[in-house]
Amino acid sequence: MIEIQVLGPVTIVHEDRRIEMSSTRVRTVLALLALSWRTPLRFEYLMDELWPERSLGNARNALQASMLRLRRLLEEVTGRPGDELVRTVGGGYLLDVHRDAVDANRFIDLVERGSQHVERDPELAISLLRQALTLWRGSALTGVSDGPRCRAEAARLEERLLSAREDLITARLASGECRAVVSELAELSLEHPERERFSEQLMLALYRSGRQTEALDVFHHARKRLASELGLEPGRALRELYQAILVHDKVLG
Repeated sequence: MIEIQVLGPVTIVHEDRRIEMSSTRVRTVLALLALSWRTPLRFEYLMDELWPERSLGNARNALQASMLRLRRLLEEVTGRPGDELVRTVGGGYLLDVHRDAVDANRFIDLVERGSQHVERDPELAISLLRQALTLWRGSALTGVSDGPRCRAEAARLEERLLSAREDLITARLASGECRAVVSELAELSLEHPERERFSEQLMLALYRSGRQTEALDVFHHARKRLASELGLEPGRALRELYQAILVHDKVLG
């Protein structure tokens, strides 16, 4: 089965063979079609992404040329007619492949399943979320054009990635892996000061590991970073956790 990978460098994989694409435009069109999966993208949508200034007078012809290259490549790789895999529908194009052929779809499905089990079955959640994270091979949509839609899609996927990591750590904490997650959380809380949940998880992991003073220090460091870098005060959840640690609230166990 063909696989279209967008969670890292945009590539095509077929029967364990990785197919490289030399054209940035072809990679961009393939990525956008894959992320819209079986939803037609209008010609204007694609042209705006590839040539935002529309300085190219024959943008429509250039788009058709890129689509022809993509269809020929897919036909060469799979043996199926290219115009069956990338169909012209109304005023746009549609990628007609199995849903699981797109790694982003498999990632999202695994994350949604895993997140549903974080509280009631942490071990299952850990398994599903780890499977989801193994699909990533670098930054999303590497090698595509720097258009606004590609940036938005990459940001959306990266947000889902961080949320998945938060849920995975929550499940690991519920399974008693407090000491095991401290180093990872220390790094994540520094890399993403705006995501207070990482700081909350780090405080909880430290507290449950018998390191109350360090847990309280995390709050003070987070408060300083939020104020200096974002001009914000800690949110309610972070403040309440701080108070709970101060008084050794039994709920933290």
